[in-house]
Amino acid sequence: MQALQFNEYGGADVLHVADAPEPHAGPGQIRVLVRALSVNPFDWKLRAGFMEGMVPVSFPAITGTDAAGVVDEVGVGVVGIRFGDEVFGLGAATAAEFAVLEFAAPKPPTLSFEEAAAMGLAVEAAARCLDLLELKHGSTVLIDGAAGGAGSAMTQLAVARGFSVIGTASEGNHDYLRGLGATATTYGDGLPARIAELGVTVDGAVDVVGHGSVPELVEITGDPRRVVTLADFTAYAHGVHVADGTVARAAYALTEAAELHAAGRFTMPVQATFPLEEGGAAQLLSESGHVRGKIVITVP
Repeated sequence: MQALQFNEYGGADVLHVADAPEPHAGPGQIRVLVRALSVNPFDWKLRAGFMEGMVPVSFPAITGTDAAGVVDEVGVGVVGIRFGDEVFGLGAATAAEFAVLEFAAPKPPTLSFEEAAAMGLAVEAAARCLDLLELKHGSTVLIDGAAGGAGSAMTQLAVARGFSVIGTASEGNHDYLRGLGATATTYGDGLPARIAELGVTVDGAVDVVGHGSVPELVEITGDPRRVVTLADFTAYAHGVHVADGTVARAAYALTEAAELHAAGRFTMPVQATFPLEEGGAAQLLSESGHVRGKIVITVP
Protein backbone atom coordinates (compact mmCIF):
# COMPACT_ATOMS: atom_id res chain seq x y z
CA MET A 1 0.00 0.00 0.00
CA GLN A 2 1.01 3.65 -0.35
CA ALA A 3 1.61 5.66 2.83
CA LEU A 4 2.88 9.10 3.87
CA GLN A 5 6.00 8.43 5.93
CA PHE A 6 9.35 9.72 7.17
CA ASN A 7 12.69 7.99 7.74
CA GLU A 8 14.18 10.60 10.07
CA TYR A 9 13.13 13.53 12.21
CA GLY A 10 13.08 16.88 10.46
CA GLY A 11 11.04 19.44 8.57
CA ALA A 12 8.07 18.73 6.38
CA ASP A 13 10.43 17.86 3.53
CA VAL A 14 11.26 14.51 5.16
CA LEU A 15 7.71 13.35 4.40
CA HIS A 16 7.24 11.26 1.27
CA VAL A 17 4.80 8.72 -0.13
CA ALA A 18 6.21 5.20 -0.44
CA ASP A 19 5.20 1.56 -0.24
CA ALA A 20 4.52 0.12 3.22
CA PRO A 21 3.23 -3.22 4.53
CA GLU A 22 -0.54 -3.42 4.98
CA PRO A 23 -1.68 -3.47 8.64
CA HIS A 24 -4.37 -5.87 9.85
CA ALA A 25 -7.02 -5.59 12.53
CA GLY A 26 -6.29 -7.26 15.85
CA PRO A 27 -8.76 -8.04 18.65
CA GLY A 28 -11.04 -5.09 19.31
CA GLN A 29 -9.80 -3.24 16.23
CA ILE A 30 -11.07 -2.54 12.73
CA ARG A 31 -9.20 -1.86 9.51
CA VAL A 32 -10.50 0.73 7.08
CA LEU A 33 -9.90 1.62 3.48
CA VAL A 34 -8.94 5.22 4.23
CA ARG A 35 -10.75 7.98 2.41
CA ALA A 36 -9.51 10.94 4.45
CA LEU A 37 -7.57 11.83 7.58
CA SER A 38 -6.90 15.08 9.44
CA VAL A 39 -3.65 16.81 10.34
CA ASN A 40 -3.17 17.25 14.08
CA PRO A 41 -0.40 19.13 15.90
CA PHE A 42 0.76 15.79 17.32
CA ASP A 43 1.61 14.63 13.79
CA TRP A 44 4.09 17.38 12.95
CA LYS A 45 5.47 17.56 16.50
CA LEU A 46 6.27 13.85 16.26
CA ARG A 47 7.81 14.23 12.78
CA ALA A 48 9.94 17.18 13.92
CA GLY A 49 11.35 15.20 16.85
CA PHE A 50 9.67 17.30 19.54
CA MET A 51 8.23 14.13 21.10
CA GLU A 52 11.51 12.17 21.03
CA GLY A 53 11.95 10.38 24.33
CA MET A 54 8.22 10.58 25.07
CA VAL A 55 6.71 8.71 22.12
CA PRO A 56 8.66 5.75 20.67
CA VAL A 57 9.14 5.87 16.89
CA SER A 58 10.41 3.15 14.57
CA PHE A 59 11.56 4.30 11.14
CA PRO A 60 10.14 4.40 8.58
CA ALA A 61 7.20 5.92 10.46
CA ILE A 62 3.78 6.58 8.95
CA THR A 63 2.07 9.76 10.09
CA GLY A 64 -1.61 10.21 11.01
CA THR A 65 -3.73 9.72 14.13
CA ASP A 66 -7.34 9.66 12.89
CA ALA A 67 -9.22 8.73 9.74
CA ALA A 68 -12.54 8.17 8.02
CA GLY A 69 -13.14 5.33 5.62
CA VAL A 70 -14.86 2.05 4.81
CA VAL A 71 -14.42 -0.99 7.05
CA ASP A 72 -12.73 -3.92 5.33
CA GLU A 73 -11.54 -5.98 8.34
CA VAL A 74 -13.23 -6.49 11.71
CA GLY A 75 -11.23 -7.83 14.65
CA VAL A 76 -12.48 -10.31 17.22
CA GLY A 77 -14.65 -8.71 19.88
CA VAL A 78 -15.78 -5.69 17.87
CA VAL A 79 -19.49 -5.00 18.36
CA GLY A 80 -21.75 -2.73 16.30
CA ILE A 81 -19.46 -2.28 13.28
CA ARG A 82 -19.46 -4.54 10.23
CA PHE A 83 -17.61 -5.02 6.98
CA GLY A 84 -18.55 -2.25 4.54
CA ASP A 85 -19.64 0.28 7.17
CA GLU A 86 -18.55 3.90 6.76
CA VAL A 87 -16.84 5.00 9.97
CA PHE A 88 -14.48 7.56 11.49
CA GLY A 89 -12.21 7.29 14.48
CA LEU A 90 -8.79 7.11 16.08
CA GLY A 91 -5.76 5.00 15.34
CA ALA A 92 -2.14 5.31 14.29
CA ALA A 93 -0.32 5.44 10.96
CA THR A 94 -3.55 6.55 9.29
CA ALA A 95 -2.00 8.46 6.37
CA ALA A 96 -2.13 5.40 4.18
CA GLU A 97 -4.43 3.43 1.91
CA PHE A 98 -5.30 1.12 4.83
CA ALA A 99 -5.26 1.92 8.55
CA VAL A 100 -6.21 0.19 11.79
CA LEU A 101 -8.51 2.11 14.15
CA GLU A 102 -8.65 1.48 17.90
CA PHE A 103 -11.82 3.52 18.38
CA ALA A 104 -14.50 4.21 15.77
CA ALA A 105 -18.07 5.34 15.32
CA PRO A 106 -20.45 5.04 12.37
CA LYS A 107 -20.28 7.98 9.99
CA PRO A 108 -23.77 9.44 9.56
CA PRO A 109 -24.94 10.27 6.02
CA THR A 110 -24.89 13.96 6.98
CA LEU A 111 -21.08 13.84 7.18
CA SER A 112 -18.69 13.73 4.24
CA PHE A 113 -15.56 11.64 4.66
CA GLU A 114 -13.52 14.85 4.85
CA GLU A 115 -15.67 16.31 7.64
CA ALA A 116 -15.70 13.01 9.51
CA ALA A 117 -11.91 12.73 9.31
CA ALA A 118 -11.64 16.25 10.73
CA MET A 119 -13.68 15.27 13.79
CA GLY A 120 -11.72 12.27 15.09
CA LEU A 121 -8.93 13.38 17.41
CA ALA A 122 -10.35 16.90 17.81
CA VAL A 123 -13.60 15.59 19.28
CA GLU A 124 -11.95 13.01 21.53
CA ALA A 125 -9.39 15.50 22.88
CA ALA A 126 -12.08 18.11 23.47
CA ALA A 127 -14.23 15.74 25.47
CA ARG A 128 -11.20 14.48 27.42
CA CYS A 129 -10.46 18.02 28.58
CA LEU A 130 -14.05 18.84 29.50
CA ASP A 131 -14.36 15.58 31.45
CA LEU A 132 -11.31 16.47 33.55
CA LEU A 133 -12.95 19.75 34.61
CA GLU A 134 -16.06 17.94 35.95
CA LEU A 135 -18.22 21.02 35.43
CA LYS A 136 -21.85 21.20 36.42
CA HIS A 137 -24.65 22.19 34.05
CA GLY A 138 -24.78 25.97 33.73
CA SER A 139 -21.07 26.47 34.48
CA THR A 140 -18.91 28.87 32.50
CA VAL A 141 -15.83 27.49 30.76
CA LEU A 142 -13.05 29.54 29.17
CA ILE A 143 -11.41 27.92 26.11
CA ASP A 144 -8.10 29.55 25.21
CA GLY A 145 -7.60 28.83 21.51
CA ALA A 146 -11.18 28.11 20.55
CA ALA A 147 -11.09 28.51 16.77
CA GLY A 148 -8.84 25.58 15.85
CA GLY A 149 -9.89 21.97 15.53
CA ALA A 150 -9.94 20.88 19.16
CA GLY A 151 -11.14 24.33 20.26
CA SER A 152 -14.03 24.30 17.80
CA ALA A 153 -15.06 20.82 18.92
CA MET A 154 -14.73 21.74 22.59
CA THR A 155 -16.82 24.87 22.18
CA GLN A 156 -19.66 22.98 20.56
CA LEU A 157 -19.57 20.04 22.96
CA ALA A 158 -19.55 22.45 25.91
CA VAL A 159 -22.55 24.37 24.55
CA ALA A 160 -24.41 21.11 23.88
CA ARG A 161 -23.72 20.00 27.47
CA GLY A 162 -25.28 23.16 28.87
CA PHE A 163 -22.18 25.23 29.64
CA SER A 164 -21.62 28.91 28.88
CA VAL A 165 -18.47 29.29 26.79
CA ILE A 166 -15.94 32.11 26.48
CA GLY A 167 -13.56 31.45 23.62
CA THR A 168 -10.34 33.24 22.72
CA ALA A 169 -9.18 33.74 19.14
CA SER A 170 -7.86 36.41 16.82
CA GLU A 171 -10.42 39.11 16.06
CA GLY A 172 -10.98 37.70 12.59
CA ASN A 173 -12.41 34.55 14.18
CA HIS A 174 -14.71 36.24 16.70
CA ASP A 175 -17.81 36.07 14.51
CA TYR A 176 -17.03 32.40 13.87
CA LEU A 177 -16.93 31.67 17.61
CA ARG A 178 -20.16 33.58 18.19
CA GLY A 179 -21.73 31.40 15.52
CA LEU A 180 -20.74 28.36 17.58
CA GLY A 181 -22.48 29.82 20.63
CA ALA A 182 -19.50 31.30 22.48
CA THR A 183 -18.68 34.73 23.81
CA ALA A 184 -15.52 35.78 21.97
CA THR A 185 -12.48 37.63 23.24
CA THR A 186 -8.87 38.07 22.13
CA TYR A 187 -6.12 35.69 23.20
CA GLY A 188 -2.70 36.72 24.52
CA ASP A 189 -1.29 38.71 27.45
CA GLY A 190 -3.79 40.57 29.59
CA LEU A 191 -6.48 37.89 29.40
CA PRO A 192 -7.49 38.19 33.09
CA ALA A 193 -8.34 41.87 32.58
CA ARG A 194 -10.40 41.14 29.47
CA ILE A 195 -12.32 38.41 31.29
CA ALA A 196 -12.94 40.75 34.22
CA GLU A 197 -14.47 43.27 31.82
CA LEU A 198 -17.02 40.63 30.82
CA GLY A 199 -18.26 40.50 34.40
CA VAL A 200 -18.55 36.71 34.59
CA THR A 201 -17.19 34.05 36.93
CA VAL A 202 -15.17 31.39 35.12
CA ASP A 203 -15.69 27.93 36.63
CA GLY A 204 -13.12 26.11 34.51
CA ALA A 205 -10.59 26.85 31.78
CA VAL A 206 -8.81 24.90 29.05
CA ASP A 207 -5.57 25.80 27.32
CA VAL A 208 -5.75 24.26 23.85
CA VAL A 209 -2.64 25.58 22.10
CA GLY A 210 0.11 25.64 24.76
CA HIS A 211 1.37 29.19 24.28
CA GLY A 212 2.04 29.87 27.96
CA SER A 213 -1.38 31.01 29.17
CA VAL A 214 -1.66 28.49 32.01
CA PRO A 215 -0.62 30.92 34.82
CA GLU A 216 -3.22 33.45 33.63
CA LEU A 217 -5.90 30.74 33.47
CA VAL A 218 -5.07 29.79 37.06
CA GLU A 219 -5.40 33.45 38.03
CA ILE A 220 -8.78 33.68 36.28
CA THR A 221 -10.25 30.55 37.86
CA GLY A 222 -8.53 30.98 41.22
CA ASP A 223 -7.62 27.29 41.43
CA PRO A 224 -5.14 25.22 39.38
CA ARG A 225 -7.43 22.23 39.75
CA ARG A 226 -9.99 24.08 37.62
CA VAL A 227 -7.59 24.38 34.67
CA VAL A 228 -6.74 21.78 32.02
CA THR A 229 -4.17 22.00 29.25
CA LEU A 230 -3.99 19.94 26.11
CA ALA A 231 -0.58 21.15 24.99
CA ASP A 232 1.54 22.71 27.77
CA PHE A 233 3.55 20.02 29.55
CA THR A 234 5.08 22.60 31.92
CA ALA A 235 1.65 22.87 33.54
CA TYR A 236 2.40 20.01 35.93
CA ALA A 237 4.56 22.47 37.88
CA HIS A 238 1.49 24.68 38.38
CA GLY A 239 -0.68 21.84 39.69
CA VAL A 240 -2.75 21.91 36.50
CA HIS A 241 -4.32 18.89 34.81
CA VAL A 242 -2.52 17.86 31.61
CA ALA A 243 -4.77 15.89 29.25
CA ASP A 244 -1.93 13.72 27.98
CA GLY A 245 -1.63 10.03 27.16
CA THR A 246 -2.04 9.02 30.81
CA VAL A 247 -5.66 10.21 30.77
CA ALA A 248 -8.37 7.78 29.66
CA ARG A 249 -9.53 8.38 26.09
CA ALA A 250 -12.98 9.90 25.63
CA ALA A 251 -13.83 7.77 22.59
CA TYR A 252 -17.53 7.88 23.47
CA ALA A 253 -17.56 11.48 22.20
CA LEU A 254 -17.21 10.33 18.59
CA THR A 255 -20.79 9.06 18.70
CA GLU A 256 -21.90 12.14 20.66
CA ALA A 257 -20.51 14.49 17.99
CA ALA A 258 -21.95 12.43 15.14
CA GLU A 259 -25.41 12.60 16.71
CA LEU A 260 -25.07 16.34 17.29
CA HIS A 261 -24.03 16.82 13.66
CA ALA A 262 -27.04 14.84 12.45
CA ALA A 263 -29.21 17.14 14.59
CA GLY A 264 -27.60 20.25 13.10
CA ARG A 265 -25.82 21.16 16.34
CA PHE A 266 -22.19 20.39 15.45
CA THR A 267 -19.92 21.32 12.58
CA MET A 268 -16.23 21.00 11.87
CA PRO A 269 -14.95 23.39 9.21
CA VAL A 270 -12.30 22.05 6.85
CA GLN A 271 -10.04 24.97 5.99
CA ALA A 272 -7.99 23.14 3.38
CA THR A 273 -7.75 19.74 1.73
CA PHE A 274 -4.57 18.18 0.34
CA PRO A 275 -3.92 14.92 -1.55
CA LEU A 276 -1.72 12.34 0.16
CA GLU A 277 1.37 13.27 -1.87
CA GLU A 278 1.10 16.86 -0.56
CA GLY A 279 1.03 15.80 3.08
CA GLY A 280 4.12 17.89 3.83
CA ALA A 281 2.35 21.05 2.71
CA ALA A 282 -0.64 20.10 4.85
CA GLN A 283 1.55 19.77 7.94
CA LEU A 284 3.29 23.08 7.21
CA LEU A 285 -0.07 24.83 7.14
CA SER A 286 -0.94 23.25 10.48
CA GLU A 287 2.39 24.38 11.93
CA SER A 288 1.57 27.98 10.99
CA GLY A 289 -0.96 28.01 13.83
CA HIS A 290 -3.52 30.07 11.90
CA VAL A 291 -6.12 27.42 11.10
CA ARG A 292 -9.88 27.63 11.56
CA GLY A 293 -11.21 24.15 12.08
CA LYS A 294 -9.07 21.43 10.51
CA ILE A 295 -6.78 20.52 7.62
CA VAL A 296 -7.59 17.28 5.83
CA ILE A 297 -5.59 14.89 3.67
CA THR A 298 -7.49 12.75 1.15
CA VAL A 299 -6.39 9.29 0.07
CA PRO A 300 -7.12 8.05 -3.48
